[in-house]
Amino acid sequence: MRIETWSDVVCPWCYLGARRLTAAIGQFVEAHPDARPTVRFRAYELDPGAPAEPRPMRPVIERKYGPGAFDSMTARLTALGVAEGIEYRFEDTLRVNTFDAHRLLAWAGAIDDGSLDRSSIDHDGGSGVQQRLSDALFRAYFTEGRNVAERVTLIEICRQAGLDPEAAAEVLESGGFAEEVRTDEETARDLDITGVPATVVDGRLLVPGAQEVATFARVLERAAASMR
Repeated sequence: MRIETWSDVVCPWCYLGARRLTAAIGQFVEAHPDARPTVRFRAYELDPGAPAEPRPMRPVIERKYGPGAFDSMTARLTALGVAEGIEYRFEDTLRVNTFDAHRLLAWAGAIDDGSLDRSSIDHDGGSGVQQRLSDALFRAYFTEGRNVAERVTLIEICRQAGLDPEAAAEVLESGGFAEEVRTDEETARDLDITGVPATVVDGRLLVPGAQEVATFARVLERAAASMR
């Protein structure tokens, strides 16, 4: 079973959805021990025009939606995050460009798929490299208030996720995996995906939004039943 999720590392609903999807997959595998679902994060830039220099998100949101909008938009998400073990610190979030972060996620996905040498993984490495990097990027942005557009920061996040920092630096400097990011975004358009997160199971079952764990679990069961 192949599960693909279009998301952005600065999307709070994507972080929430990723946690819920992971929980649903855990339930599914517990019920079906022989199942081997794979998860791939696909690129979707919510703000491709974000400037090179980071800006605090509060004034950005309030200029667009009015005074008080930032607090009202983040209050519910903060509460939902607690239920999923996520500590959102929205006051520290920045408006940043995520193209480089997506390139690194595409690189990690290629390692998982076996199309790249796994020597880019350190001694703690193994399967689920992209999953670990995605988790680290979400945490860095939403909990630690880090600038996930800054290359030095991205390299350190890769190191924390078990990836070789020198290999990560080479990907960033070379412009590698830009084509893969653009392909993901083109595929999203072809699938009429206009918001994230959006999850596609086995290329045919589309699940929009950060659904509840039970909803994701039902979709996985439906996909499994159709293959029997």
